[in-house]
Amino acid sequence: MRHSIRKQELSGKSANNMLLPYMKSGLAEAGCDEAGRGCLAGAVYAAAVILPPDFKNEMLNDSKQLTEKQRYALRSVIEESALAWAVGIVSPEEIDQINILNASFLAMHRAIDQLKIRPEHLLIDGNRFNPYPNIPHTTIVKGDGKYLSIAAASILAKTYRDDYMNQLHREYPVYDWDHNKGYPTKKHRAAIAEHGISPYHRKSYNLLGNGQLTLDLF
Repeated sequence: MRHSIRKQELSGKSANNMLLPYMKSGLAEAGCDEAGRGCLAGAVYAAAVILPPDFKNEMLNDSKQLTEKQRYALRSVIEESALAWAVGIVSPEEIDQINILNASFLAMHRAIDQLKIRPEHLLIDGNRFNPYPNIPHTTIVKGDGKYLSIAAASILAKTYRDDYMNQLHREYPVYDWDHNKGYPTKKHRAAIAEHGISPYHRKSYNLLGNGQLTLDLF
């Protein structure tokens, strides 16, 4: 079962500009979002979060709109307040095998698999999703700026992936991953051109941005 919500009046913020607490009243509803889809290196992460129906937090919003300090502060609040939460990971090797779109969906599935409460409805950030068995879902464009549970999932996915990229940076500091988190910055691509790629780079991507790449590993 799949629904797609695009109209602001159906899936946007409430009148006071607060994010909406849920779509389906009375159901265990999990918000899902991913982080790292556009990166040249590293795994893609996704989170699934079930919040209490009365959960409120004025700071909670799309993770991209928050500072790093705010995201980590909210991570603690989310983990303490959520009825259930989990993070799913898909490796760079798997991304190269199944493509990043399917990898993003798989990461969400892996997060949902780990929830201690089985959700009765899924709120998915975006406009496409591979259905999770026996759980209906609704896709919501820019849902991380509209629903609390999706915003919470975006924060968990982003912060846990940032932690992971910071760890990889210590192993391969030339790529500046502690700053760019694997995204295609000029410094990142210049390092690839000079040093070749690491085992964590996504070989199916156009890593230099010009179609020319030597696949030399460290």
